[in-house]
Amino acid sequence: MALWIVFALMTAAAIGAVVWPLARKPRGVAAGNEVVVYKDQLQEIERDRAAGLIGAAEGEAARLEVSRRLLAAADMQSAQASAPASPPQVRWHRRAAALGVLIVLSVLPIGLYLALGSPNIPGQPAYARANLPPGHESIAALIGQVEERLARNPNDGAGWEVIAPVYMQLGRFDDAVMARRKALALNGETAARDADLGEALVAAANGVVTDEAKRSFQNAVGRDPQNAKARFFLGLADEQDGNRDAAAAKWRAMLKDAPADAPWLGLVRTSLARVTGQPPADAGPTADQMAAVQNMPEAQRIAMIRGMVEKLADRLHADGNDVEGWLRLVRAYAVLGDSDKAKAAAAAAKRALASHPDEIKRIDDLVKGLGLEG
Repeated sequence: MALWIVFALMTAAAIGAVVWPLARKPRGVAAGNEVVVYKDQLQEIERDRAAGLIGAAEGEAARLEVSRRLLAAADMQSAQASAPASPPQVRWHRRAAALGVLIVLSVLPIGLYLALGSPNIPGQPAYARANLPPGHESIAALIGQVEERLARNPNDGAGWEVIAPVYMQLGRFDDAVMARRKALALNGETAARDADLGEALVAAANGVVTDEAKRSFQNAVGRDPQNAKARFFLGLADEQDGNRDAAAAKWRAMLKDAPADAPWLGLVRTSLARVTGQPPADAGPTADQMAAVQNMPEAQRIAMIRGMVEKLADRLHADGNDVEGWLRLVRAYAVLGDSDKAKAAAAAAKRALASHPDEIKRIDDLVKGLGLEG
């Protein structure tokens, strides 16, 4: 509030410098002094002409010019003497009006701002205000409050932890990197914090997994081998380095270990399809798709199912490292009643996955569950 008082005083001083002369009585022209000067000049001209310092013609011309000026000064003196002076009441009203203008122009804007404005809301960076979506002004106010608190207490690890994901959502990636680093330094290293820092570094580098980001992801996997974020980005680093096979191996391992409801399954499958040049693993018929076609006419239903199954079989014979695809193919043949093809698909799957005993066990368990043994 003290700042607003200073601004008000400065405004009053500026307005006063302009308005105050309006309240003052105009000064009269010093015509009386000019009359005396011109009379002295006439006498001096007569002395110079008598002494022969100037000729008669020059002296007469000078006398006429000074006389003209003398008459003009005398007329002005006479007019000032005869003009009525402003009464004291008029002068007082003039000063009162000037003082009223000064007070209104100084106080009114401040009063309006205090009544209609928001002087207690903290300032916000122009960048943050200009880049927020419509309706997010309250978020900007909250960010401003957190930033103000962190400016006062830069060792508040919890505050940096809170604001870092907000910076990520707003696209302020450099700020997010700074916040992630501070959170990691103040709160201690964990797999999640290492992976979050790596993610912010990738975002700040326009999607490139930099060397620093890669080290962060490796640190995260070292602390938690199942950290999905770090595993995915390490696969992306392999892809960007031109090592598509290594990227595919990492992402296949993720799919193998993934819970059925993992939110990142679609992203990993799409990425795997990108590096292998094959459709995603869910391109074959799912259980829901198989159930949905049961109400179709028999011939159409069988044709549609077989088309999907054959498409899946062709892909798996070209790239047999997808255990989920083999499991789906065996189930599809079993649903169609093609036990021989189901057994053949299981045998082909075990050959393709010969170096992965855990995945072969999943194939054997499915075969046993479908009653395809023997």
